[in-house]
Amino acid sequence: MNNEMTDGWWKYARKVESPNCDERPGDEVSLLVLHAISLPPGQFSGSAIEALFTNRLAVEDHPFFSEIAHLCVSAHLLIRRDGECVQFVNTDQRAWHAGRSQWWDNGLKEQRRTLNDFSVGIELEGDDITPFTKAQYQALVKATEWLIARYPRLNASRITSHAYVAPLRKTDPGPAFDWAYFYQLLTARRLDAL
Repeated sequence: MNNEMTDGWWKYARKVESPNCDERPGDEVSLLVLHAISLPPGQFSGSAIEALFTNRLAVEDHPFFSEIAHLCVSAHLLIRRDGECVQFVNTDQRAWHAGRSQWWDNGLKEQRRTLNDFSVGIELEGDDITPFTKAQYQALVKATEWLIARYPRLNASRITSHAYVAPLRKTDPGPAFDWAYFYQLLTARRLDAL
């Protein structure tokens, strides 16, 4: 087995380690949660997302930052607008991305909580109203393929949104995320690999 499959750090991502993670209670990884983030809200590029996920957000840089600087959050991966991938947490570890959330597991026929225990979180740089870029979709598909190959219980039916698992708190990745296009790309690449 090559290093890409045995190591929870994706070789196509720039590594920026976050302290906002810990060990999973088991070895299950069976859910992918998609998020969207922009800092400051509605603005893209810059270093604020990386600063937030590494507990280095400077509150003096923007008024909004004082509202969130106390948070200890992270995601496994961030996909920037140009398609660049940044990885903050080894996928074998628990990143702190889903918060209070729940998800109906069809396989187990039960409602599950503490989703961070068994999920991978991917943040897309964006918001609810701005269309995501083709480069982001392409990078997301590649990352998803890697995760599905790495974790046998993860498949296309076990991909969800932050809005779906925390509907009273979150809206991301929002209506600007084109689920049909994402699944079309994912299916096409998987068929090409056969």
